[in-house]
Amino acid sequence: MSVKSMPIIRRALVAAGALSLATTLTARTVDAQQQRPARDPRSMGGGNCADNTYNCKDTPNPLPAPNTVWLEEMTWMDVRDAVAAGKKTVIIPTGGMEPNGPWLVTGKHNYVLHANCDAIARKLGNALCAPIVKFVPEGSYDPPSGHMTSPGTITARETTFRMLLTDIAASLKAHGFENIIYIGDSGGNQGGQRAVADSLTALWKGAPVVAHVQEYYDYASVAKHIESKGVNPTKADGLHDDPEITLNMFIDDPKSVRYDERVKAGKADINGVSLTDRKKITAWAKEVVAFRAQVTADAINMAIANKGTLPAPARPRSGN
Repeated sequence: MSVKSMPIIRRALVAAGALSLATTLTARTVDAQQQRPARDPRSMGGGNCADNTYNCKDTPNPLPAPNTVWLEEMTWMDVRDAVAAGKKTVIIPTGGMEPNGPWLVTGKHNYVLHANCDAIARKLGNALCAPIVKFVPEGSYDPPSGHMTSPGTITARETTFRMLLTDIAASLKAHGFENIIYIGDSGGNQGGQRAVADSLTALWKGAPVVAHVQEYYDYASVAKHIESKGVNPTKADGLHDDPEITLNMFIDDPKSVRYDERVKAGKADINGVSLTDRKKITAWAKEVVAFRAQVTADAINMAIANKGTLPAPARPRSGN
């Protein structure tokens, strides 16, 4: 029998019962909250200070600091001590999952950022890297558009991407970082990063500084730089790939560009640039990372001095 078909008195009793149950549950919840002991402000590390000294806010780190700039490779004590020592700039790198021709893996941008964020943070000397944001706008999924027409691509709605960037920044703000920097290795990431940085700058009034660093995403300048070092393309293969991208990935993980397999198959080249001389391309790859780290570190310092994102450049930018 549906509730509507019940006699009026019975419906009233059912409603009263539901109300009584809701009242009881609410009372129990309030009661439990009142009985729960107040949180010890000294407690950190995922446990209670009273249970173990390593859960206490001011307990010295029992191990030496690790040689890493990545938050995900640090313990909470490592991060606490790094911030206390002056590492109050944090970089939020955004990559993506998309198709990149027959040789490069779908996580191309993430491999690039793994090499570059590390180098940028070390160049700055007072910075750390947040985990790479791997899910970014790549097109719609119903119907598929953009890179979503290729298998292996994973997309995020623009609103989802911006909300994630906001939540990450808010988390880092809570932990005492004074400069929060977005860098993106894909074109579709740039607008969202700028919008979020601008909105948080207005909301937080520059404390902390939040900036989108557009200078990082300038592959035209990277190409020009490595051409001066002897990397001279002689043709265009028409792939979502080029020497600077391949070299940037190679230095992080040769498997990401299928290096050994390509050499064996006689396919170790891109746009007419041979990759067979491992010693030579390793030197070129180091040039790519060093150049991008220097340019980006300089731009980050300028953005911090500006208390936010620098004005958008007038010149067009090219990239992958």
